[in-house]
Amino acid sequence: MRIGQLAQLTGADIQTIRFYERQGLLASPNRQANGYRAYEADHVEKLLFIRRCRSFGMSLDEIGVLQSVQAQPQQPCAAVNTLLDSHIAQVRAQIASLQALENQLVTLRSCCDDERQSLDCGILSGLVEGGKRLP
Repeated sequence: MRIGQLAQLTGADIQTIRFYERQGLLASPNRQANGYRAYEADHVEKLLFIRRCRSFGMSLDEIGVLQSVQAQPQQPCAAVNTLLDSHIAQVRAQIASLQALENQLVTLRSCCDDERQSLDCGILSGLVEGGKRLP
């Protein structure tokens, strides 16, 4: 199949497919006599795997590690567990950071009501005052 068909089957953008090839996450396909890339069913499977990992927020490096473990089926999956535990910790840290951001925004929002003019807007004042504290 050609790259357009692969893109359509997997929901991936053509440029993304080429990017994954350059990064070594997706094997370069054989070329037909006319120079077109000839993708196989294996490419579909690997690309869907990559896309699923990306949907979980995994980095390209993490995906590469998972692929290397996957390529050695006799290897214990301890490395996969360690990688996922680390990724879960990163997600939890992001959640905590987003919750802190939410709290700051809620506090900022409480500084103003709809009855004020923008000159007296507590939100705008808070943003200016908060900016003065930045290094």
